Amino acid sequence: MRRQIILGWIALGLSTLVTCLWAFWGIVENFHEGWWQPALGTRLLFSLFYITPMLITLALTLLAVRWPKLGAAAFFIGGAWFSWFILAPRWGKLDLAILLSWLPVTALVIGVGLLWWFGRPQPAKLAYLLAAGLPLLVLLAAGAEPAWRVTHRVDDGSTEERLVQGNGVALVWAPEGPGWVRDAKQACSWDMAVQLCAHLSADGMRLEEKPVNIWRLPTVDEALRSLTRGGQNAGGVWDGAAGQAHYRLRPDKESPLWRVYAETIYWWTATQASPGKAYRVVYNGSVYAMPKDQRYGTIGFRAVREPPSAK
Repeated sequence: MRRQIILGWIALGLSTLVTCLWAFWGIVENFHEGWWQPALGTRLLFSLFYITPMLITLALTLLAVRWPKLGAAAFFIGGAWFSWFILAPRWGKLDLAILLSWLPVTALVIGVGLLWWFGRPQPAKLAYLLAAGLPLLVLLAAGAEPAWRVTHRVDDGSTEERLVQGNGVALVWAPEGPGWVRDAKQACSWDMAVQLCAHLSADGMRLEEKPVNIWRLPTVDEALRSLTRGGQNAGGVWDGAAGQAHYRLRPDKESPLWRVYAETIYWWTATQASPGKAYRVVYNGSVYAMPKDQRYGTIGFRAVREPPSAK
């Protein structure tokens, strides 16, 4: 009996840890890439999608506390299926980093199932309280700051051409159109972005048949120096030697550069990290070197040009 209780508490601790990890990931990603739909109801509906993994592992944990062997079987089957779902498409590209990154939600889940088969945490009321209470606390703690931040974003609703100046940079940013890619339907690679900028008309509203080279992608340094928070320049600078960005304020997804209610959270820049990679800037100021052929809904671009007085 004593052994069952010890194994049960180990199983509960590990399964609650998995639930907490999903709670943290879900709420952070919800406000990072998911909070962009114009309608509040739709945003809340999408929030359920991001916390669904947490709800699933929480349900499995509560099931295992009530019926340990049934819960153990559910953990084992669910972990095996999820491992296959995640790793099978990457089978030819698997490396140690990928395996380790998914270990908490693949092998760990299967191992937890084995522990539940032999374990019984007692008292059950305390087990229920910890299993549900700790993930809820993680959800609230991790979501408090981003929830406050997204509800205080500056959004003037303008999609016109904008002159943004300050922090040593003055650039005209393209209006809504082919020079401002903002959703999955317009997703493009780095080379495509470069070409679209080259063909963009002077007013930024159409693409010319031949390159006119009026517009271009911003460099990493230009993009970082232009990012804002609360309507103020964030004071960003790019340390090219160290490959790091530094800010006075942490930037956010807001006007005049970003559309608050747009799917895009990454922008291509003109700065290349290597022949096959270019830097992308995140709305929060992070910078990553990405393969130039990357093309998905959350990455786009916004073309820039020098203001007339600078020519």
